[in-house]
Amino acid sequence: MRELNQRIRHLELPDRMKRLPLNSQGYPVPFFVPYVNGEPEFRGFDGEKVVICVRHKRCWLCGQPLGKFMVFVIGPMCAVNRVSAEPPSHRKCALYAVQSCPFLTQPKMRRNEKDMPEHLAPAGIMLRRNPGVTMLWTTQSYTIFKAGNGALFNVGEPVQVEFFAEGRTATRDEIMASISTGMPSLRQMAERDGAEAVAELQVQYDRAMGLVPA
Repeated sequence: MRELNQRIRHLELPDRMKRLPLNSQGYPVPFFVPYVNGEPEFRGFDGEKVVICVRHKRCWLCGQPLGKFMVFVIGPMCAVNRVSAEPPSHRKCALYAVQSCPFLTQPKMRRNEKDMPEHLAPAGIMLRRNPGVTMLWTTQSYTIFKAGNGALFNVGEPVQVEFFAEGRTATRDEIMASISTGMPSLRQMAERDGAEAVAELQVQYDRAMGLVPA
């Protein structure tokens, strides 16, 4: 039996995630991860797992049933448009993810899309960057809408929001840096859609700023 990677061995693995297999580097393989040629492909997600999570209200990370509160693991830009490409999870599973995932805990890490299978690409238009800050967005509801050949999630009103960077609570400066570097991309997309879209983006931005800690 493989052991947890030394980098995450000090973290408490949630009971629900103890059933998950470990990859060759000793990292738990989340429920959503597809397998390519017998190996887990962490960069994509299995479309059938999306259906299972939504239809049966299961956690995106451990695959077990969710309760009343659901947590989306999102970047600050998703707090602006309130859209996620991934279904929600348990808070304990989400918290473990922001403390253990190499991409989420290392702001300088970039997405490796070399030889990425096209069918594993997420729906919608994705900002190809590491936001440096990750949010846990706790809500009691969400809705789904179609985007191309896939689906995206409108996250519901937040019951609680938490910001993380490098596996710890993020500072306000880190949060603002992530937002300021991501907004130009959203603004550019809004400008292509016209003045109304730009005005709506400003409303969304102002609303998101109300969630940033003082």
